[in-house]
Amino acid sequence: MTSRKSRAGFGLMMRLELSESLRSRWFHFYAAVLIGLMVLLIFTGISESRVLGFTGLSRLLVTYIQITMAILPLFIVVTTARSMVGDREAGNLEYMLAFPISLRVWYWGRFVARLLLILTPVLAALALAAAYGLVRAHEVPWRHVALYSGLVAALSACFLGIGFFLSSIARSTEVALGASLLIWLLLVALLDLLLLSILIQQQFIPEAVIAIALANPLQAFRTASMILFDPQLILLGPASYVILDAFGVAGYVVWAMVYPTALGLAFAALGYWRFAKSDLV
Repeated sequence: MTSRKSRAGFGLMMRLELSESLRSRWFHFYAAVLIGLMVLLIFTGISESRVLGFTGLSRLLVTYIQITMAILPLFIVVTTARSMVGDREAGNLEYMLAFPISLRVWYWGRFVARLLLILTPVLAALALAAAYGLVRAHEVPWRHVALYSGLVAALSACFLGIGFFLSSIARSTEVALGASLLIWLLLVALLDLLLLSILIQQQFIPEAVIAIALANPLQAFRTASMILFDPQLILLGPASYVILDAFGVAGYVVWAMVYPTALGLAFAALGYWRFAKSDLV
């Protein structure tokens, strides 16, 4: 009976979060940007060009996924970090917690609903690219489309968990927004070109330098998106030998999906623990 009530409460919380988010401006703007970006790339004729051996739909996907890497985490962490703390400041949190559902169901129901909302526009954009490739008689790399979908899901879960954690510990929306922007800027700044150049100048062990770089979920995503079309990682230079020797191509793609997902779930769980222990209203 308790399990049935939990499932019903979980479904209710998901539907409520979905309906609230679908009426909000952030989701419409977010969806318009990600889908509009794909439409823009299609109309610029980028799939007809050849760069570093990438042609057709492969070239289109490579360009889109690299741009998405910068846009997607920023949207997720900024909008999510303000969610629960914003409800607390507006006085909505007390009303929401009055529903006959547990705090655990309420928290994780919101998490799953947000993840579905975040993934929908990106997957729609990838589906649009595949449809365009079929219409234009391009060879559609279905395996790469599927793997990109998994990588995007992993990156989304990672930054969604970070956003929930920030929203759980912040006492105001200003603090949550500032912390989310700081984390995003820090991770972007610590991409390989900046991090590796500084640490190598200090004569760090190359394996340790690369391990630090790959601990950055953005770098893990970026390298995995490259390895799908460049299995030898020629663009990374000597660092590719360490990565390929340690993981291999398939092993690294698995790592790039599992690690960000586990990191995001860990942050979300930590946020739930902190949220449950704090003064909720």
